[in-house]
Amino acid sequence: MKVRVLGCSGAIARDCRTTSFLLDDNLLVDAGTGVGDLTLDEMAAVDHVLLTHSHLDHVAALPLMVDAIASRRTRPVQIHALQGTIDALKAHIFNNTIWPDFSRIPTPEAPFISFHPLELGQTLVLGGKPVEVLPAVHTVPAVGYAIGGRKGCWVFTGDTEENPALWKRINQLDVAMLVIETAFSNRERELAKLSLHLSPKVLATELDCIARDKNYPIYITHTKPAETELIMAEIQGFDQTRPMGPNVTHDIRWLRAGQEFEL
Repeated sequence: MKVRVLGCSGAIARDCRTTSFLLDDNLLVDAGTGVGDLTLDEMAAVDHVLLTHSHLDHVAALPLMVDAIASRRTRPVQIHALQGTIDALKAHIFNNTIWPDFSRIPTPEAPFISFHPLELGQTLVLGGKPVEVLPAVHTVPAVGYAIGGRKGCWVFTGDTEENPALWKRINQLDVAMLVIETAFSNRERELAKLSLHLSPKVLATELDCIARDKNYPIYITHTKPAETELIMAEIQGFDQTRPMGPNVTHDIRWLRAGQEFEL
């Protein structure tokens, strides 16, 4: 399985695109502004979109992508998400005010998109890849995903704060790579707590939940562009000295748009 990072920033700026990952050529995980770097042919090849939640930085490019490729496809793009996320998309984006309701046009029988509700803990196969829906803790209904490759699971936390249920499940999986958010620096940790995001200090506590017999690369995503350097410096600080937890020994790296991984 090839994982291509289209966007992994917590906001926009030059060379910063918001969250989106392309797995092989047919599965999109979140649909932030990074989708705009795909060619028309690449967008048209996407059959399935997995959404972690409804926030704009994770769905902004979805209506525009569908609009761009609708004439090239003969079947709907399948959008998979929690029912709460689907309800938000229908109410606030595909509502014939912000954007046309592509789930009913050109006809209700043959629409441009179709919605497929997910439930926490559900497993399914999309585009030939096994997918498990993982818990997340955020301000709106949200999930993460574990998607299986030959070398193990690619695990994406989505937007989340402290999340004991996530680590309980992750420790049962064969993880090849973990992508975890850290949106704010320690100086903004109160804002992170209010908005249910991680800061480096809380990240260290979370990583201490990883079972001691597990060791896999960890990539940091969703950093705010204005704070990325500070966030990574704070993470490297605890990665080297481990003042905030005895088990933070993993290889921790900053995720960048344009990176590709084979799993």
